[in-house]
Amino acid sequence: MDKFTTLEGVAAPLKIINVDTDMIIPKQYLKTIKRTGLGKGLFSEQRYKDDGSENPDFVLNQPAYRNTKVLVAGDNFGCGSSREHAPWALLDFGIRCVISTSFGDIFYNNCFKNGILPIRVSQEDLDKLFDDAERGANATLTIDLPNQEIRGPDGGKVKFEIDPFRKHCLINGLDDIGLTMEKKASIDDYEDKLKRERAWA
Repeated sequence: MDKFTTLEGVAAPLKIINVDTDMIIPKQYLKTIKRTGLGKGLFSEQRYKDDGSENPDFVLNQPAYRNTKVLVAGDNFGCGSSREHAPWALLDFGIRCVISTSFGDIFYNNCFKNGILPIRVSQEDLDKLFDDAERGANATLTIDLPNQEIRGPDGGKVKFEIDPFRKHCLINGLDDIGLTMEKKASIDDYEDKLKRERAWA
């Protein structure tokens, strides 16, 4: 998993509440267990018309937001089913941070396991960040995880809280496998001890 320390990039405003995981990545894209290639399906029912052409009204199709790294979204983002493909699709598109007032619990946990930082802020701070994100190509936010702050294009700052363990994992690029491998020496010692004590087995 890639490390997350400081992220600077264009933020896209998605002023929709209750965005569920089916909207993030529709069911027809769930046939794969690969984490790559899902970016094309991200918000596909909003991004594309019935004939397959792009919907120019959807925010991620607008020129200023095609390479967005941060999504500023309405309340209860990532609710619905537990599909891990949702954070996979965001990450494959290039989005490493989602900011909202609240998240679906399973989606929130899956983000951390896949190197995405979900940030909870107050409604007042979200409104400020929406204002920043609506500036198009000038909607650059800096997400500073070590200092737990979001810096806007005019120098304004929004502080955020995060669980210390999850922060440690993101900064060091540790997913569940990485955490296990940190204990490799202890695991090897234990297995060697078993071999010595149970040589007959």
